[in-house]
Amino acid sequence: MPFYMYECKDCGKTTEAFQKMSDEPLKVCPSCGGHLKKLLSNVGVVFKGGGYYSTDSKKTSSLSSTSTVPSKKD
Repeated sequence: MPFYMYECKDCGKTTEAFQKMSDEPLKVCPSCGGHLKKLLSNVGVVFKGGGYYSTDSKKTSSLSSTSTVPSKKD
């Protein structure tokens, strides 16, 4: 469940609420009883598991790092 930030239009105080995404937004300020508006915030996304970084999918090979050129025999 995510945290949502609200700001009171009357007193200017901010409030955090731990709510389900399906819950109705808060409308009444707990400090003064004024009207709240939901704030947009930057949300960090957390990907769990492998394969999300460029280093996870790369496989090193000894052949690609040391290539030899065959010599010609006369």
